[in-house]
Amino acid sequence: MSRSAAARLARAGLVTVNGRAQRPSASIQEDDLVEYEAPEPVTIAPQPEAIPLRVLYEDEDLLVIDKAAGMVVHPAPGNWSGTLVHALLGRGGSWPASAGAARPGIVHRLDKGTSGLMLAARSERAHRSLTAQLGSRTLERSYLAIVQGEVRGADGILEGPIARDPRNRVRMAVVEGGRPARTRYAVVERRAGHTLVRCDLETGRTHQVRVHLASLGHPVAGDELYGARRAPSGAGRARPAGDHPAGPARPLLHAWRLSFRHPGSGAEMSFETPPPADFQDFWEALEEAPSSAGRSRGRRR
Repeated sequence: MSRSAAARLARAGLVTVNGRAQRPSASIQEDDLVEYEAPEPVTIAPQPEAIPLRVLYEDEDLLVIDKAAGMVVHPAPGNWSGTLVHALLGRGGSWPASAGAARPGIVHRLDKGTSGLMLAARSERAHRSLTAQLGSRTLERSYLAIVQGEVRGADGILEGPIARDPRNRVRMAVVEGGRPARTRYAVVERRAGHTLVRCDLETGRTHQVRVHLASLGHPVAGDELYGARRAPSGAGRARPAGDHPAGPARPLLHAWRLSFRHPGSGAEMSFETPPPADFQDFWEALEEAPSSAGRSRGRRR
């Protein structure tokens, strides 16, 4: 449950502490008994909306979409309209219900602030095939990210189990006992105070790229949720979020490349899309760093 949802329950008088209803701001003491009564969930099937999408490929089985930063993928509290799902339904035709009534056709998702390539399934066989490829790691996804600070070495592997941050349930974190996660990264270019990196996912956990890069000490530029993390010992020191005079309004993370096997023909398919203008403008505005030739290659686990 999100913090906002819990606060709504408290404001409605559905949360008690030691048998008495309390406000969301109430202080909790050791041994207090906190109980809540959740109302029955109301499922509202999303309706078609005429929302333009940049579609790179479409056939009877699937679509490849270049999602704009700022678009939410599926309906959720606070975003009951204007999502990618509403836009897909607005294209007409039937959509597989395998992912649930609120997520027809969705195979994987991108965060609201992340731009780039996404797959959507048009048929049940496509949804089964693509989700199986996602699970077997044969559906390949690569991201470009502008991160704070100068990443040492040329490439590396980030491994760390990911779960909800026990100190802040809004965030994810590298947590013992979390779900295994693995990200390969490579430095593309360095500029003043920032590094452009490519990240290849070997697993697909919530916020994986953002969490792993923050754990390296180099959070994604513009990422207010993970940008406050301090660089660990031995890692390059990251600058505070928004250090650039025209600080980015979103995490500068872009789903750049997508490869998979077509669920009908079995043909190998691959798509690439360049980062949008805000990503490119931020990078081009940075001063070029001195030549990094001769830097040692590094690997971090």
